[in-house]
Amino acid sequence: MALTKIIGEGIQGISNSSDATAITISSSEVVTMPSQPAFQVNNSSTQSNISINTGTTIVFNQEVIDKGGNFASNTFTAPVTGSYFLGLKANLQTVDSAADYYRLRLATANRNYDFFLDPDFGQDPALWTLSITMVCDMDASDTAQGNFYQAGGTAQTDLRGPECQFYGFLIA
Repeated sequence: MALTKIIGEGIQGISNSSDATAITISSSEVVTMPSQPAFQVNNSSTQSNISINTGTTIVFNQEVIDKGGNFASNTFTAPVTGSYFLGLKANLQTVDSAADYYRLRLATANRNYDFFLDPDFGQDPALWTLSITMVCDMDASDTAQGNFYQAGGTAQTDLRGPECQFYGFLIA
């Protein structure tokens, strides 16, 4: 297959089909890819008194960005195989210092990525933020979700809304 070098002022419309634009290069050489999957979602309200000793799916029901429409029902579904940058942030309210630990999990079809916190602070903090970011290998149709777990203690911790966030995009 012969490769063609395209040179011009403000190239637009590089595509694999006649009815879509996959890549646009502006006259100042800024590249945009309007079909590139990207999402950012929040929780619209607080999930209160999270159960202990059980994994809880974090509810993300407020879309900020969903390029490609790949996010639904608390789940991102990879539209194509690739490397995805994914991030998860949970803002905890009424943290229980008597809990053995907290776990924030970025759960993908291929593996889980965990962040742990031992809340032995001597008192119950009013607020605490946990976050995790990873480059994740995903195949087409693989899924990713946010999950929260509290080991032991009292079911008093809240996932504060709308400050919990889940976001990501295809990088390669």
